Amino acid sequence: MIDFLRHETEIARLRRERAELEGKASPIATSRQPPPAIGIGTQVLFSQLTPGVREGKPLPGTLPPHDGYINGGAYGDASQSAKRGRSDDPYTQPRGSQAAYGPPGSNNGGSQPPKRPKMGTPGPTPQVLPSSSSSAMDVVVAPQVQAPAPPQPQQPPPQQPNATPTYSLVDQDLDSTPPNYKRQGEDWFAIFNKHVPRQLDVSILHTFEHNSVVCCVRFSADGKYIATGCNRTAQIFDVKTGQKTVTLNDDTAERDGDLYIRSVCFSPDGRYLATGAEDKIIRIWDIARKKIKNSFIGHEQDIYSLDFSRDGQRLASGSGDRTARLWDMETGQCLLTLSIEDGVTTVAVSPDGKFLAAGSLDRAVRVWDTDKGTLVERLEGHKDSVYSVAFSPNGYELLSGSLDKTIKLWELSAPRATGVTQPGPPRAGVCTTTFVGHKDFVLSVALSPDGKWVVSGSKDRGVQFWNPVDGQPQFMLQGHKNSGITVFL
Repeated sequence: MIDFLRHETEIARLRRERAELEGKASPIATSRQPPPAIGIGTQVLFSQLTPGVREGKPLPGTLPPHDGYINGGAYGDASQSAKRGRSDDPYTQPRGSQAAYGPPGSNNGGSQPPKRPKMGTPGPTPQVLPSSSSSAMDVVVAPQVQAPAPPQPQQPPPQQPNATPTYSLVDQDLDSTPPNYKRQGEDWFAIFNKHVPRQLDVSILHTFEHNSVVCCVRFSADGKYIATGCNRTAQIFDVKTGQKTVTLNDDTAERDGDLYIRSVCFSPDGRYLATGAEDKIIRIWDIARKKIKNSFIGHEQDIYSLDFSRDGQRLASGSGDRTARLWDMETGQCLLTLSIEDGVTTVAVSPDGKFLAAGSLDRAVRVWDTDKGTLVERLEGHKDSVYSVAFSPNGYELLSGSLDKTIKLWELSAPRATGVTQPGPPRAGVCTTTFVGHKDFVLSVALSPDGKWVVSGSKDRGVQFWNPVDGQPQFMLQGHKNSGITVFL
């Protein structure tokens, strides 16, 4: 028996050595290291995007999380991902690829999408591939791999029109930056991209002090007010004067422990403020009276995102309970419950109110028809959880920000004509531009009202303005001492 055990041990050792020589990692080494949890100080925000999980650990008496990559949770169980058909191979084509749905403009198994106005003709999209670093969040821009060709005399590579390499402002040193390419204040600075024409300028207007972590921020539709969500309270500030005008606090809420308000949203007429919190309740505040007009109850986990329709009649919500919901503002009734495989981190309603988009921990962005409740589009291409989505002003493009450190601009292909049905599976939108330049998780994205600028906030503490046509950064703002969780225009 002893000789047999020695024999088996020797075989195992030889197999390990052979695997190392062939460049193959051992089973332990191949388990993917999850990204770190997003936290601010001792408060780990976004830690409950999956039921039964807090700070990356299962609560007592609950099952382990069903996804090994939930917000940097401490679970790298590859079998959980395999059960959902997920592959960690960055070269595996996603379900939303052209191979599955056909090239842009093809029949795609249904009617061809109608032509629509565009924000611009984006330049070539960089190919984002994982680096050799052990971190799951590191990315590099790799050149396109060409097929082998017969040896030829060396020639300079042909210049592609509008193919300007993306420039990383995060790598630019402030001290060595020429004075005309930077703005600097007492506790903030901005660095401008010296490789593109300067079209914008920036200066600080106000600093709004808070007593706790600011989890969310939102402008009113007229741009006159800003609402913020903190621990137990929502505040409203006057943009012109910088003064706090309203503090909203539900005195009837449970008093034990923290109660972070994760999302805020003004109604289009500015009369109401919707807040979503860790206690799973959506509160509709009458701002003038500082009273709760209505409470929407139904979500089973934290509410991470809210968005009103333009007519103010409906409110969309996204929660860690793996659902996006649509509510009737007058009756408080839940009109739609849209279930997906993983926690919903962000929702957005299209300008015409006909579509609801949601980003999720499963890396996908989904778009539903709000009248029929049918899934019309599924956008896949991000390599990690999607934390923010925003429609373009014309409603034909969608912006997404991800923990893979990139932002993507999608051209949507779902039919927009009234009465057009959607046969077969959901379509796959086309990613027209990938914005590469942040050094850490992209937590928030927004588009300017005229659609000319993309804005993003990141865990690298930077806020960047991008040109959506060519994907180039215009400038980067630094001033926050921690992650830029929310940006909004």
